Amino acid sequence: MNDQAESLRKLMNSRAERRETHIISVVSGKGGVGKTNVSVNFSIALAQKGKKVVLFDMDIGMANVDILLGTHAAFNVRDMIERELSVWDIINEGPSGVYFAAGGSGLSDIFSLTEGKKKRFLHQIEMLNGHFDYIIFDLGAGVSKNSMQLVLASHEVFLVTTPEPTSITDAYSMIKHITACDQNLPLFLIVNRAFYLSEGKKAGENLQKVSKRFLHKELNVLGLLPDDDAVRKAVYKQIPYSLAFPRAKVTGAIRNACNKYLDESEREPRKPFYSFISKLKGFMSSPS
Repeated sequence: MNDQAESLRKLMNSRAERRETHIISVVSGKGGVGKTNVSVNFSIALAQKGKKVVLFDMDIGMANVDILLGTHAAFNVRDMIERELSVWDIINEGPSGVYFAAGGSGLSDIFSLTEGKKKRFLHQIEMLNGHFDYIIFDLGAGVSKNSMQLVLASHEVFLVTTPEPTSITDAYSMIKHITACDQNLPLFLIVNRAFYLSEGKKAGENLQKVSKRFLHKELNVLGLLPDDDAVRKAVYKQIPYSLAFPRAKVTGAIRNACNKYLDESEREPRKPFYSFISKLKGFMSSPS
């Protein structure tokens, strides 16, 4: 605990001016697609590439990021809002240098809070600018009307699905909803739990085609992750699969997705952090 506290103090006190903090929201059309596991292991893959990453568990009430990381968090996002703790009080250092904030329970939706608490949430997130390369928000399945504000304010969105027909249908509904609100928001697709590579590839290509044809939206397929028993074994061990089984097929696939993302995103100019804050302030101040 002392080592972790010292690590966080150093992070707080040494603002890296070269870091332009980037916001990614991870969503899914339905539950049970492995979204949080993808968020955790993608974050680790980024950290292993030398990126400073903090993962926020925003699936309030169903929070399990800390469990998958095999760590215990003394405080969480709910504590930051309800008990007025600093964001630095709730951030923990996980394996491979990934930082995270646990979600907690008993708070159904941070965006249904009072104006004062909404402003507090914004102010605390704003304090992280320059300290991290990436802030990743792992949101609840389906995403509520209010939490969609966070998605739309983000710089990019990762959509996790499986090749299962109902999952694909729900993923398309999510794409349709996001695109109706913001046609230009970059969307990356991750197809998880594919029994066969061809199955995952076909699912991704079909979503690409229908999105382009009916929504006029370009969808970037970021990764195809196999259905791998290493994932289930890692959950029981409470160790992220990319660390418990570094040679597993799914670990190689998540690393490939990370590499592809970095190759593509670093060719494009980054949106400034304040664009995220500005958008979120606008959404939160608008009448429901």
